[in-house]
Amino acid sequence: MKKKVIAAGLAATMATGGAVQAQEVFEMTSAFSRNLPILGTAGVDYVEKINSISREVEFEHFDPGELVPTLEALDAVSNGSVDAAYTTAGYWQGKIKSASLFAAVPFGPEAGEFLAWMLYDDGHELFQRMYDENGYNVKVLPCGIIAPETSGWFKEEIKTLADLEGLNMRFFGLGAEVMERLGVSTSLLAAGDIFPALERGAIDATEFSMPLIDQRLGFYNIASNNYFPGWHQPATLFELLINKDRWDDLDEFGQKQIEIACLANITTNYAEGEALNYAAMIANEAENGVTNRIWPDEMLDAFEASWAEVAGELAAEDEYFKLVWDDLQEFRAGYKVWSESIYLPRPRN
Repeated sequence: MKKKVIAAGLAATMATGGAVQAQEVFEMTSAFSRNLPILGTAGVDYVEKINSISREVEFEHFDPGELVPTLEALDAVSNGSVDAAYTTAGYWQGKIKSASLFAAVPFGPEAGEFLAWMLYDDGHELFQRMYDENGYNVKVLPCGIIAPETSGWFKEEIKTLADLEGLNMRFFGLGAEVMERLGVSTSLLAAGDIFPALERGAIDATEFSMPLIDQRLGFYNIASNNYFPGWHQPATLFELLINKDRWDDLDEFGQKQIEIACLANITTNYAEGEALNYAAMIANEAENGVTNRIWPDEMLDAFEASWAEVAGELAAEDEYFKLVWDDLQEFRAGYKVWSESIYLPRPRN
């Protein structure tokens, strides 16, 4: 087990004749490069938060690929080859059918509602149970959230469903199931692999994240039609995975510090995304030749109808997906009493 002696603590204990205090060091891989705004900065910010408040634990941040590739992080944390990972459960959809319900739900809850279900209803308990029942030796904590993403970058304007047929597109999570049903061939690529795939024509279109993040990745150089709203990811939740054995070895004080740092990180991650994206949208149109487009109602209706079919089939195929889906729908039905009464109405167009 990794331990690290803190110089200041060592000096203090030597001066007082007390015992040397040691920190548990956690090597943490992130699914997103530290240079990527909002997504990447969230992992860095979490590490800064926990290291500034704790003498029990210290986290070391590693970019994707420095320890393990993005899509291998869950297995690496579970088997102990990596101590922790800052990532999102949507990357495990190929391993666990219900995983994406804990990341982003098409036409599902926005950030406030998602956090309400996660932190004050059954969401977090079901999140942990999912990993436990699938044999993963991990502790999971909600540790970040962002508002809706854009729903795609296309080389040509998409006017009808027929324009989607035959496209090869990078797509994330449960939304990919919808696009597949509409004739799009989808693949899940990590951030750094998307632009090269667009450039060489391996994919025709992509979605990834928010305008500022996508701008940094340069998608506008190849695909200049950016579509809104982000129907497939009304909110995206991020997780901190910690090897369960390492977690259990911590005392309650150390565990609580990690939990508190993650809750603080949810706040700053959400605020950063809300604050910085409008400037990127303006700059994309004014400087980068991008046309920001809004899906017409008939396209959104088609996406939503397709999603209803996908959700029903996944619930019929997978018992745990159905359990989580039903729980979320029950919560949303109750939440609707509040949300439809207290918030100002926002027409689609």
